[in-house]
Amino acid sequence: MSEKSSSSGSDEDVDPESGQPVELGGILSKWTNYIHGWQDRWVVLKNNTLSYYKSEDEREYGCRGSLCLSKAVITPHEFDECRFDISVNDSVWYLRAQDPEHRLQWIESIELHKAESGYGSETSLRRHGSMLSLTSAASALSATSTSSFKKGHRLREKLAEMETFRDILCRQVDTLQKYFDSCADAVSKDEFQRDRVEEDEDDFPTTTRPESEYSHNNNGSKEKLFSPASPKGINGIDFKGEAITFKATTAGILSTLSHCIELMVKREESWQKRLDKELEKRRRAEDAYKSAMHELKKKSHYGGPDYEEGPNSLINEDEFFDAVEAALDRQDKMEEQCQSEKVRIPRLTPVPPGDVYATPGIHRFANKVEEMVQNHMTYSLQDVGGDANWQLVIEEGEMKVYRREVEENGIVLDPLKATHVVKGVTGHEVCHYFWDTAVRMDWETTIENFNVVETLSDNATIVYQTHKRVWPASQRDVLYLSAIRKILATNENDPDTWLVCNFSVDHDKAPPTNRCVRAKINVAMICQTLVSPPEGDKEISRENILCKITYVANVNPGGWAPASVLRAVAKREYPKFLKRFTSYVQEKTAGKPILF
Repeated sequence: MSEKSSSSGSDEDVDPESGQPVELGGILSKWTNYIHGWQDRWVVLKNNTLSYYKSEDEREYGCRGSLCLSKAVITPHEFDECRFDISVNDSVWYLRAQDPEHRLQWIESIELHKAESGYGSETSLRRHGSMLSLTSAASALSATSTSSFKKGHRLREKLAEMETFRDILCRQVDTLQKYFDSCADAVSKDEFQRDRVEEDEDDFPTTTRPESEYSHNNNGSKEKLFSPASPKGINGIDFKGEAITFKATTAGILSTLSHCIELMVKREESWQKRLDKELEKRRRAEDAYKSAMHELKKKSHYGGPDYEEGPNSLINEDEFFDAVEAALDRQDKMEEQCQSEKVRIPRLTPVPPGDVYATPGIHRFANKVEEMVQNHMTYSLQDVGGDANWQLVIEEGEMKVYRREVEENGIVLDPLKATHVVKGVTGHEVCHYFWDTAVRMDWETTIENFNVVETLSDNATIVYQTHKRVWPASQRDVLYLSAIRKILATNENDPDTWLVCNFSVDHDKAPPTNRCVRAKINVAMICQTLVSPPEGDKEISRENILCKITYVANVNPGGWAPASVLRAVAKREYPKFLKRFTSYVQEKTAGKPILF
């Protein structure tokens, strides 16, 4: 690091002629940021101000930054012998000298400048005239205040300006006081000399000045012994300039005070607006609370039978739908939580051979089962086009869901039909897990409980089950016969068809319907297995099989509910059920022998 001094003298730190600290300039390393790290900068210490430039050659372009040392704190680093930090309020400069000696020189010079910056000393008073151009003081200070106002400086910065103005005023007061004291001393001496001259004139009256009043110089000229003191010559103080500076400083203080007041007024207005907004929010919340309480007082039995489903329900369709949707969301979350916490124990349920399912069981409902199976094989597998008026409501990948809107006596009876293709499973496996009551609770999430009322044969049972209640809808129960069948293909090129048919029946041992609304169902799961031959002599694997599923459902909810709600729930729940069930079958059959 190289340093230079702007003045020469025997003392390295203080100019012997002016008695003030000398200017110090040199290269110091300054910490910029974590990207560029330490960078060499040309640093100048002058007039209680530390400034830095990118290089010494760029001083004419202006400094990159500066610090006033009046309130600076200089901290030598504890471990780095070359580093020292300078902090002023929130601003901190991290600097490094070339070696410890140069660091000590910089610190001592900065401390000296800082000490000399205090008002009241003679050096500060003499330096004040050079620090602040007296002829341009008014314009400079007013411009500073105006520009800071335009830039919208914060109140803290304005208070710092006030402290600077205060320091300047204190220096000026001391300077002017010294000037007036000097003037008073000069006037006293002048009067004393005048009195002595008058006494001498009284003793030696003459019209001309005596020759003794003048002293002869070596060149023969005369020099007046007593000359009046010139106030302007005392300490070389420009009284007019000091007066202009004093006027400009006071104008700057008034301007800064005015700006501080404006800032405080604006801040008060801002807080008042925020307070008004909060009060308005509180008022609205209180009004909403009062309105809600008023509505609840009108509905004193809210949640009672008058608000359950029915044509005379006091709850509107929007509230009904919101309540149902919220209840279904809660059930989904509870089910997800249960599935994540539950460790499934594989159930080893025996699977009867296909021939057992191929022949209808002999029981009192056998004819009814055969009739239902034939109807599904005839009508459920028909194409959705033509005059059937099926509407596509959902399409997600291979799954498509259709619906026909049908109402009877205000009750929605919309038939639903879904088609899906599942890889890696057979129709036998899908129908088996759909029919087997031993695994029913593993994949069915809408059932609260169920029990087998009667086993009719190896491929037919009567089941009673209650579904979870979704308020404000009433709880539903279903009593149905469930039969599984294998329908042999009539053409050797067509695949066999597996079918599970569930339809409502009556039974003497069924629980009474006083607590639940009895729903009527006619549901069929129809599956066909498609096989793509493997290459060469390889055995058929699950990669070579697809299951084509057709699922049809005709449900009579057994009671009134808003049509829009029923249709929205069906549109939401049926696709979820089909995806959940087929994923369950894929999971259960993975790694097991294929069951055709």
